[in-house]
Amino acid sequence: MNKEINMNQELRFGVGTLQNVSWKRQVKRWQYIESLGFDSVWVADHFVNYVQPMEPWFEAWTLLAGLATRTTRIRIGTLVTCIAWRNPAFLARQALTVDHLSNGRLELGLGAGAPGEIDPSYAMTGIEDWVSGERVARFREVVEIVDMLLRNKVTTYEGRYYQLKDTVMQPDPVQKPRPPITIGALGSSMLRITARYADTWNSFGGSGLSSEEMLKETGKRNTFLDKYCKKIGRDPKTLRRSFLVFGPDAEALYDSVDAFKEVVKRYNEAGINEFILYYPWKETQLPVFECIAREVIPKLRSNTSN
Repeated sequence: MNKEINMNQELRFGVGTLQNVSWKRQVKRWQYIESLGFDSVWVADHFVNYVQPMEPWFEAWTLLAGLATRTTRIRIGTLVTCIAWRNPAFLARQALTVDHLSNGRLELGLGAGAPGEIDPSYAMTGIEDWVSGERVARFREVVEIVDMLLRNKVTTYEGRYYQLKDTVMQPDPVQKPRPPITIGALGSSMLRITARYADTWNSFGGSGLSSEEMLKETGKRNTFLDKYCKKIGRDPKTLRRSFLVFGPDAEALYDSVDAFKEVVKRYNEAGINEFILYYPWKETQLPVFECIAREVIPKLRSNTSN
């Protein structure tokens, strides 16, 4: 459990981008997001865009490494890395590398991954689509391994699914004791892992839910985390609560400044203190997006810090 990183509860705002545009456009987009004052910017981690598999798509960690060198202030990460695609030791090495390339701006996002009935990446790559129980059990081991490797110079690990012997990690990460970990979690087993190891919990509510259902589920999960943190002796305030604005809320987010404020208000009251917004899907949404960044978010931050 990462008791050493004490997260404050000020509001943070980030932007999730899809890697379905050219390298030059992605660089321009990330630099624009950084110039607007957002706290973080993220890429997704799938072999293809599972909603539109035929569209152009770049690999997450390769792209993240490149973008780390084209930004200077904003925190960067994957929302979230699917553990099925990577050996955990190599994943820790990738994270260590990007932590250095970004001069200590990496947010390490980890998740168990969407199942094969949603994401065709498994069939396309021949990678095994684990059943739910195995997926969660493997995820716990991966998080334990990544956490240990990024904290220690030499690690040995004996798990059910993964075994490491005298694994050397040099140099040390830029961030101490390691880059902060964001875990994407919905179910109770994943939430327990989150409470024990994560610095930030991220949720998108759930697929196929109405706005009210998503809000209710998010509040219930947040309460569960509070109770479980206390059960294992962790101060719940050390776990940041992050929400990827998704579904009906995402569709209405850029209708107006008031629509944005309403989403933030409702989820903040449910315990959320970090909001990840999708980059606007349409050019017509950019004026509201920019107004939100330049005028609304600074006021919201100011109100919560007073």
